[in-house]
Amino acid sequence: MKNLYRRYRPLTLGEVVGQPQVTEPLMAALKAGKISHAYLFVGPRGCGKTSVARILAHEVNGFSYEIEDDYVDIVEIDGASNRGIDNIRELREKAAIAPTAGKYKVYIIDEVHMLTKEAFNALLKTLEEPPSHVIFIMATTDAYKVPVTITSRAQTYAFKLADKQTMFDFLKSVCAKEKIAVEDAALEIITKRGGGSFRDSLSLLDQVSTLSTEKITRELVTMAMGLPEDEKIARLLDAYTSQDVVKITSIVKDLLSSGIKPETLAEELISTIIDEPVPERLSLLAKLPDVKAPFAEAKLLISLLGDMQCSAQKSQITQPANTSPVMAEKTKRDDSTTLTKELRQDAVAPVEDISKPVDFNWANFLERVKALNDAVYSQVAKASYTMSGGILKIVPDKKIAKTILSRPNNKKILIDAAEGLNVAIEDPDDKVNVKNDELISRISDIMGGEVQNDRGGNPF
Repeated sequence: MKNLYRRYRPLTLGEVVGQPQVTEPLMAALKAGKISHAYLFVGPRGCGKTSVARILAHEVNGFSYEIEDDYVDIVEIDGASNRGIDNIRELREKAAIAPTAGKYKVYIIDEVHMLTKEAFNALLKTLEEPPSHVIFIMATTDAYKVPVTITSRAQTYAFKLADKQTMFDFLKSVCAKEKIAVEDAALEIITKRGGGSFRDSLSLLDQVSTLSTEKITRELVTMAMGLPEDEKIARLLDAYTSQDVVKITSIVKDLLSSGIKPETLAEELISTIIDEPVPERLSLLAKLPDVKAPFAEAKLLISLLGDMQCSAQKSQITQPANTSPVMAEKTKRDDSTTLTKELRQDAVAPVEDISKPVDFNWANFLERVKALNDAVYSQVAKASYTMSGGILKIVPDKKIAKTILSRPNNKKILIDAAEGLNVAIEDPDDKVNVKNDELISRISDIMGGEVQNDRGGNPF
């Protein structure tokens, strides 16, 4: 028995759903008899590029189209496995032979971007001077990898993923034809998870169609796909917005313990943020795509706690007037403080109370550095500096200078030179570095168990 995505593959351009920007011009060209010698179909996977290529190959020749038919004048080539120059040379030799049954010999090259540079050069010669009986239909998901010399010699058609309403209506019509009883709420989940791909959406519908002999409910689909409940996703995002570390770790632990993968949770968070964009949550979109093995659990938690780490650092740098930053650094950290505060690496050198405004003499500081080390002086003398709240930040003019001044022995020279000037030296590297083993250990404590490294080595 055929899968749904094979049974509902379109057989004519008129049956293609959701791609009018492609099908209408092609139908007009066929009607007018204006056939190009080369076409390039670009777009995401599962949106119908190969199906339209096959339909076009049949219609230019007047052949009837069935999924299993096999015409010698229609040749399909997988660019991923036939990507070398020898494969293209063989294609060129066979292309010179006239078609057997139809008017045209049509070559469909799928994933054409996988061809080697030499293969593209060989193909270019044929595209420049093609035999009158040959048509090339090339398809790719990565158009930017196709040389401009190829794209400029072909008619390009851009495919797109189907919008949610179009996909929902299509799936509902399939359910009606197949007599699949399914709730609209369950169908909405399939539509969302299909991501606008007809092939993926039909495959998911095929998968859930066997869940129940009665009506397929939203709960059944959620359970079968291993998805978190919308309510928990909303609670997790609310906790992130309010920067509630305890609630974040509790919800994440609950979701992961129920069998939901960190990658799936990250995907759902991304989808929810895109559907309902809130400024306070947009920063997560830059971090969640990195949630993958190894240490996917750790990366998920760090993504959710990253902004709180920045807030913790700011709160420690901006001290009340009667509180010394040095004393704050020396204060014993409480076990109830957040993970990110505990992992913060000390960035301020121990000095005297510097909470009061300081009349800093840069020239005097340079003389002190020179007296201690000429090499360090030569780098500092070329740098600029800023002074804020009694904290001196040295800004090297070049990357190599920054590297030199960030070395432990050189940082000590800077600290020694500042002694007695009532200032603190900020690390020239100005970064928070965390050892992976310490990070994983702390996250493991919060999650209530060990975080496994499924591949070994460095998790980040």
